Amino acid sequence: MSDLPGIVIAGASGRMGQMLVHTVLKNDKVRLAAALERPGHDWVGQDIGIAMGGIELGVMVTDDTLDAMKQAQAVIDFTAPEATLALSKIAAQARAAHIIGTTGMTDAQIAQLEPAARHCAIVRAGNMSLGVNLLVQITKKVAAALDDDFDIEVIEAHHRHKVDAPSGTALMLGEAAAEGRGVDLNVVKNVARDGITGARTRGDIGFSAVRGGDIVGEHDVLFAGEGERIVLRHMATDRALFAKGALKATIWALDKAPGEYDMLDVLGLSG
Repeated sequence: MSDLPGIVIAGASGRMGQMLVHTVLKNDKVRLAAALERPGHDWVGQDIGIAMGGIELGVMVTDDTLDAMKQAQAVIDFTAPEATLALSKIAAQARAAHIIGTTGMTDAQIAQLEPAARHCAIVRAGNMSLGVNLLVQITKKVAAALDDDFDIEVIEAHHRHKVDAPSGTALMLGEAAAEGRGVDLNVVKNVARDGITGARTRGDIGFSAVRGGDIVGEHDVLFAGEGERIVLRHMATDRALFAKGALKATIWALDKAPGEYDMLDVLGLSG
């Protein structure tokens, strides 16, 4: 067996899962140790390469998380909140880095990752692209420079298959804007407008979501004032950039002490 660090891909049949498999296979610093799927999935028991419509790779799709993690030093996880929480416990037991791109997690669910982080490195981010994380930093600075005379709206667009809204990236941007203003996002967040809503509340941070077609990911942060608007924008045209960012985070986390990290740590932008 290769001495390269082994990587497990959770949710291997999904769009991001398959992209992550390809990304790991093309990298010469790591190896694909296992491909995970939920019990009962059609791919379980098949070679991952064959299941994806390609050549045999010698890695079988499994639903045995514990066995998969015995062969690995890290797991990349773009699944669902409950699946992520279950996986975090096993990653902690295996002392394997857990790279989490799962979106839609509540604050209570995120808090449940803390015990696992005592035993392994966890890198969690709503978006793992360099551009988005730079946008987060810029959003914080602009929000800090502008007062409540400027209304803030985070506008995001994704493909028709995305199941959560606002997106994890939109919430990252909202958190950055709230932090810049020194307020609690949970207090000023406005995510639902329908019917006679009345005038906008001063200081609110609004969210608007578009779902359609094959949009990979587009995010605008709008600062709307009297007589002027400032728009900060990031557009993703290829989801491969998220897979590349996740693998960068994985390689970075391999030698890190247990704890909770994010992409700003990975990119050296924290602090």
